This record gives sequence, structure tokens and C-alpha cells, in this order.
Amino acid sequence: MNHKTKTSAKKSKMKLAGIGILVSVMVFALFSHTVFADKYDDQINSIKQEISQFEAKAQELSAQASTLATAVAKLANERAALQAQLDLSQAKYDKLTADITATEQRIVENKDALGTILADLYVDDDITPIEMIASSKNISEYIDKQEYRNSVKDDLKKTIDEINALKKSLEEQKKAVSIVLEEQKAQKADIVAKENEQTTLLNNTRGDEAAYRNLVALKDSQIAELRRQQEEEIARRIRESGQSSSYQVVPGSEANGGYPDKWANAPMNSYVDNWGMYSRQCVSYAAYMVWKHYGNMPYWGGFGNANQWTGNAYSYGIPVGKVPKAGSIGVIRSGAYGHVAWVDSVQSNGTITIDHYNVNWAGRYARWTNVPASMFDDYIYFGEW
Repeated sequence: MNHKTKTSAKKSKMKLAGIGILVSVMVFALFSHTVFADKYDDQINSIKQEISQFEAKAQELSAQASTLATAVAKLANERAALQAQLDLSQAKYDKLTADITATEQRIVENKDALGTILADLYVDDDITPIEMIASSKNISEYIDKQEYRNSVKDDLKKTIDEINALKKSLEEQKKAVSIVLEEQKAQKADIVAKENEQTTLLNNTRGDEAAYRNLVALKDSQIAELRRQQEEEIARRIRESGQSSSYQVVPGSEANGGYPDKWANAPMNSYVDNWGMYSRQCVSYAAYMVWKHYGNMPYWGGFGNANQWTGNAYSYGIPVGKVPKAGSIGVIRSGAYGHVAWVDSVQSNGTITIDHYNVNWAGRYARWTNVPASMFDDYIYFGEW
């Protein structure tokens, strides 16, 4: 009885201890991302989000600028067409003005000429008809004189009436053209105002677009600086490992590291692999090697930066340690993204042979031998999961 009680108590204690260990592991897993996340990781993600927003705004402004440019061009064409009409109306107006001036001159000249004719005809205007008959050779001559005087008077009246009618017609045409001319000038002024307004808006939009492009460039330079810091860290690790001059970079293929050709020969970052990693990155190659050897690799899309792998492993319950093992993944947690590599083998002297991708952002496969185990911060044992 006591033996059973002690046994039960012992089992209960072991059970409680197991629960305690499990809780500890769960707590550690919950905080593992914070513990192992690189200090630059949040900055990089934040900057990328800002870049996406700035690029979207720049594209939106670019589209607006294109629309405004089309509107400005259309207004410019309308202004040019209206100016052509204006020039024709102005030419017509100027011609009518000149015609009216010429007509007025003709009136003056005709009046002067007719005045002279009348003076000549009516020098003897006080002569009575009886006296005119008496001065005429015969009745026929008298009648001719009377008809000639009447004819001259009729021609005078007709000529003056025609000239006055022409002048009136020209003045009416001039008035009508003047109205058209003023309307066209008002239309042109309205088009010019709209064109200036649209041009100002276009220039402002292009200025805003340029400002957002400059922000994108600034953010890109910030990311480049963070990457430079990461490169310096990895370069330091390489120097300390003694591999700075001995490793060789070769074109990726299934024969070189086993990475599939469909990803190895594609442009950098052109594909997202089956585990949410960008092609030809160190993480994509490492994920492929894990899947190839163990048939199981978690989908870490969105949390797949190399410096996040240790935290991810803890959260999945995948064993992590400081000792390299063949078939494990070595993790460098420093730098903006960190670095991971497949451990191909461990030598008797403790050095390792690794296969990895994208060393110094080259996007290519490389094999390093005689690498000190201290080069990596952690090793993930996917084979023991």
C-alpha cells in the first residue's frame, strides 16, 4: 500500500515536473522571437512598409500627372485652334475697318466732284426757264439741257445712296465681327486661365511625385546601410573562420548544392518557394535542403529571415543547440537578416563543411570547408524533430 502511494506520489511529482518543463518551454517559445530577433529586423520591415506606401503614392501621383498632362495638351490644342479663328476674325475686322475708311474717302471724293459739277451746272441757276429757252437755239436744246441736269442730279443721288449703303453694310459687318472677336478673346482668356491652372497643378503633382521618389530613394539607402552592417558582420565571421580567401562561388544548379534549377537559374528573388522564402536566398536553399533530407520543412513565410530561424525553431519545438551536427542548419543571428547554412559534415578536428547560398548578396551557391563551429550562433537539428 505504502509502496503504491509512494509510487503514485513519485509519478505525480514527475508529472508536475513535466508540466513545469512544458510550461517553461512554452514561455521560452513565446518570447523566443523577441530574444533572437535581430535589432534591425523591425527597422527593415518598417522601412519596407514605408517604401511600399511611398511607391504607391508616387504611382498614384504619376497617374494624376499623366491625366493632367493630357488635359494641358488638350487645352493647348484648343487654345491654338481658337487663336487661328481669332487671327481670321482679326484679319476680317482689320479689312472691314480699311474698307470703311476707303468708302468714307470715296464719299468725300464724290461729294467734292459732284459739288464741282453742280457748281458748273448751276452757275446760271438764277436764269428762269423763259430765259433758258431764249438762250437755247431751239426747244430741243432746252429739253436736252433739262434732261442732262435731271440725269446728273439722279446719278448724284444714286451714287451717294450706294456709297452710304455700302458704308452702313461695312459698319454692320464690322460690328458683328467685333462681337465675335470679343467672344473669341474671352474664350481664349478662359482657356489660358484653365491651362495655367492645370499646368500649375501638373507641376505641383510632379513635384510631389518627385518628393515621394526621393523618399523611396532615401529609404532604399537606409536599407542598403543596414545590409552593409550585416555584410560587415558576416565578413567579420568569415575572417575569423579563416575562410576569407579559400571559398569559391560557383553557378547554382542541381549539381552544385542540389538547389533546383527552376530557382537557381531564375532572377534573384523572382520566386517564392514552397516555404515562403525568396529564391536564391540563403533561407530558401536551407529550407530546400531540410525538406530534401527530412521530407518536412515548416512554412515560415513572413518570418523567414535567417536571424528569425532560431526563434521559429523554438516556437515549433525543433531542437536547437551550440554544437554542429551533420544535417543541421547553422544560424548567424547578427546583421539585418542574418545568415543560415546547411551543415554537410563535421570533421574530427571540430571544423565543419557547409553548403549555402547568397554569400555577400551574390545569390549563388558556395561550399566552404574547415569552417570553425564558432562561426554560427546556433544550430537547428531538424533531423531530431
